Amino acid sequence: MASIRKEIRIDRPAGEVWDAIRDVGEAHTRLFPNVLTGVRLEGDARVVTFAGGLVVREQIVDLDDRAMRFAYSASGGTLTHHNASFQVVAEGDGSRAIWLVDLLPNDAAVRIDALMNAGMETMKATLERATPSASS
Repeated sequence: MASIRKEIRIDRPAGEVWDAIRDVGEAHTRLFPNVLTGVRLEGDARVVTFAGGLVVREQIVDLDDRAMRFAYSASGGTLTHHNASFQVVAEGDGSRAIWLVDLLPNDAAVRIDALMNAGMETMKATLERATPSASS
């Protein structure tokens, strides 16, 4: 099984970054504009549409506000197994976002790694450009 880990420093307080990540129905606007073109909530799942047209159903496994961790499992496309998590950790006056993905088949790792790189860079740029929330 392939495992991919991505970490990135974000110049925003951890609470702000977590607020955007935990807003699972707005990932296409708050985290990944132009990478995701739409998100639709269906009970305890979300259906995401990627810019290239791929549609993936993500089962929401856990949203842990105390640990600032979001876990999900995806189905659709060519993957036979996919589970992932995002976690936010305070780091000075900013934060670190950590994205972990385990997947099969192994040969999909190169493609998923590239998508995750684009996603992390987009998330960082989007969050650092965002106006601080009123709760800050």
